[in-house]
Amino acid sequence: MARQKTIYTCQQCGFQSPKWMGRCPDCQQWNSLVEEHPLPTSSNSRSLAEPGKPLKLSEVSGREEDRLSSGLAEFDRTLGGGVVPGSLILVGGDPGIGKSTLLLQAFAQLAQNGTALYVTAEESARQVKLRAERLGVKADNLYLLAETSLAQIKQRIKELQPAFLVIDSIQTIFCDSLDSAPGSVSQVRECTGQLMIQAKGDGLPTFLVGHVTKDGSIAGPRVLEHMVDTVLYFEGSGGHPYRILRAVKNRFGSTNEIGVFEMQEQGLREVGNPSELFLAERPEHTAGSAVVAALEGSRPILVELQALVSGSSFGTPQRTAIGIDHKRVALLVAILEKKVELSLAGQDIFLNVAGGVRLDEPAVDLAAIAALASSHLNRVINPHMVMFGEVGLTGEVRAVSQPELRVKEAARLGFTHCILPQGNLKNIDIPKSIELIGVSHASQALEHIFM
Repeated sequence: MARQKTIYTCQQCGFQSPKWMGRCPDCQQWNSLVEEHPLPTSSNSRSLAEPGKPLKLSEVSGREEDRLSSGLAEFDRTLGGGVVPGSLILVGGDPGIGKSTLLLQAFAQLAQNGTALYVTAEESARQVKLRAERLGVKADNLYLLAETSLAQIKQRIKELQPAFLVIDSIQTIFCDSLDSAPGSVSQVRECTGQLMIQAKGDGLPTFLVGHVTKDGSIAGPRVLEHMVDTVLYFEGSGGHPYRILRAVKNRFGSTNEIGVFEMQEQGLREVGNPSELFLAERPEHTAGSAVVAALEGSRPILVELQALVSGSSFGTPQRTAIGIDHKRVALLVAILEKKVELSLAGQDIFLNVAGGVRLDEPAVDLAAIAALASSHLNRVINPHMVMFGEVGLTGEVRAVSQPELRVKEAARLGFTHCILPQGNLKNIDIPKSIELIGVSHASQALEHIFM
C-alpha cells in the first residue's frame, strides 16, 4: 500500500511544511506545527456554481439584495441594513460576552420569517432551552440541534430545509474525512468551506460563532475571516454592562459600523442613543475630563476622555492608555512638550475612554490633548464644550471627516460650544444652538479651552 501523505500545519497562521519544525517560519510561534493528513484531491475539487460563460458587466444584474430584518435594529445596522440571503457571517468575541445570547434573540425574530436551525455544538439542547426561558424567547419555528459532525448537520439541513442557520461554534465542528482534531486549521478551513458552499448554493444565511484567542483575534488562521462575507466582533468589558458589536468586514455594507447593547438579566437590550448613555455619569467641574465627538461607521457618538497627570515616584514615568492606542498617547504627550511647552517628562500619565469604548480614529487627538492639559494644569474644561480634530506632529490641527454629523449630535445633546479644525468650517450647516470655534494649532485650541 502507498504510504499516506503527511503534512505539518501551523495552528496559528496555517503555514504548511512537509516536515516538523519547532518554530513556524511564517508567524514565529513555537510548537505550533501539528501533523495532519490532507484530503484526497477529489474531495477538494468543488465549485460554488455550475460552469458558465463569461458575461459583460452591463449584462450582469445589479439588483440590490433583499434584506431580512432580525428584529434588532442595532444588529441590522451592523450588518448594513439586515440579513442578506446566502451570506456567511462570522461572529467573534470573548467567552461569556453574549454571542450566543445575541444570536438566540435575533433568531427568535428571524424565525417569524421562516424556519431557523440553531446548531449548538458546545451545549446541550436543554442548556439552550434554559437560556431561552431566561431571555423570554418563544418561537415555534426555531429548531435546536446538538451535533458536532458536519455530515450529520448537512443531513439535517437537507431534511429540514431551514431559512436561517447558526453554528455555535465553528471550532467544535469536525469533518469525518479529516484525521485532525476539531478546532485545528484543517478542520476549521474545511468545515467553513463546505458551509460556504451550502450557504451560497441554497441562499441560506449562515452565522458562525468563532472563539477568540488571548490576543483578541478569532481563533484559527486568518483564512477563516477571508472566506466569510461579514466579520462581527462582540466587544465589552466584564466591569461594564455595555456591549459593542463592531463590523470589521462587510461585503454587503459599511465597515466599522457599531451596534450598542446593554447586558441585563433578561438578555441584551438595544441602546438607541449611546452618546447619552456614555455621558450619563460624566463628572462636571472636574479637571482632566473632555468630551469628544467621535464617529463609528456612519454613527456619531459623544464619549468622555479622562486623563490623570501626576508626579512620578519612579525613575521611568508610566504611560497607560485604556480604550485608545498607547503609542498615539505617547505621540500626543511629545507634541504637548515640544509644541505647547508643557513639562510632562517626569509625570505619570493615564488616559481612559469612559464607558468601555475603544476609539481608533485620529479625530480624538484634540480631546486627548485637552484632557491631558486640563489634568496637568488643574484647569476645568467647560462642561458644555465638545471637541474633535486630528493633531499633526508639528502641532497643527487637521480636518476630519463628517464634521456636520458630529456637530449636530453635540447640539442635540445640549452642548453649546464646539472646538473643531479650521478646515472643517467650510460649507457646514451650523445649528443655531451651538457656537463653532475653528482652530489651526494645538496651542490655539488650548487657549480657547482655558480662556
